[in-house]
Amino acid sequence: MENIIANIILDAKGLACPMPIVKTKKTMNTMDPGQVMEVQATDKGSKADIKAWAESSGHQYLGTLEEGAILRHFLRKASNEDAVEKKHPYVINNEELEEKLNRNENIVVLDVREAAEYAFRHIPNSITIPLGELEERMNELNKEDEIYVICRSGNRSDLAAQRLSKNGFAKVINVVPGMNEWSSKTEKIF
Repeated sequence: MENIIANIILDAKGLACPMPIVKTKKTMNTMDPGQVMEVQATDKGSKADIKAWAESSGHQYLGTLEEGAILRHFLRKASNEDAVEKKHPYVINNEELEEKLNRNENIVVLDVREAAEYAFRHIPNSITIPLGELEERMNELNKEDEIYVICRSGNRSDLAAQRLSKNGFAKVINVVPGMNEWSSKTEKIF
C-alpha cells in the first residue's frame, strides 16, 4: 500500500478542523470521476472526519496510512455525478442551545471533538465521544434522549448527527457554529 499513486496530492498539514475537509471538498470538485486524491494531514481528528465526509458525500474512502505525525488519507471521487453531500436536517444555533441549558431542560449535549479539544474547553455536563469512536460507543447514549451534537465548527457534529439518526436516535440536533464561537460557560478537565 506504500506505493499508492494518487492523481492529486493535497497538503493539509498543520490545519485544524474544519480546514482539511474544506480543502478536500474544494479539491474534489476539480477532479474527474474515478480519480484518487491523497490528503496529507497532521490533525488526528482528520481520519474520522475525512472518512465520515466521504461516506456522507458518496465518495469512496480508501484508507489512511500513518507515517509519524503525517496522516495520508486516500479518497476516490465518485463516478456517480449525483453524489450529494447530505446535511442533517435538524439544526440549532449556539444561542438557542444556551437558552435550553439556562432553562435546565432535560437534554444531552454530545461533544464529538477529539479528547484533547474537550479537555481544554467544553460545555459543563456535556458527554464526550469523539466522532471516530461514535460507532463503537453509541450504546452509551439513550435513543429516547434529546441529543444536541456539538464540535468545533458544525462539520463533525453534522456527520455524527446523521450517523445517530441512521441508527435509530429520533431526537438529534446539530449545533452550529459550535465551540469555535461558544461564548457561554465552559469547563476544563484539569
